Amino acid sequence: MSEFFDELTEALEQAIAVRKGEMPASREFSLERPNIKAIREKTGLSQVQFAKRLHISPRTLQNWEQGHRYPTGPAIALIHIIDKNPNILTMA
Repeated sequence: MSEFFDELTEALEQAIAVRKGEMPASREFSLERPNIKAIREKTGLSQVQFAKRLHISPRTLQNWEQGHRYPTGPAIALIHIIDKNPNILTMA
């Protein structure tokens, strides 16, 4: 248990140092922000239809399309899948 605690403490200290800019991050992840409106238009769905299929509110979709907010993590991944295969949302 002590070894685990020591490793956890070290990882936390490193995270704090990275956050403060005292050391570089060992790796970075970034996902390109997709053009939600263009992807939705490729599906041929209205905002309401698209939002319903993603199980989000139309207002959330509007915020994404207008750049007021951005999808995160799994939502971005799903939108990239839809971009590659727009018909996936219109399949029965």
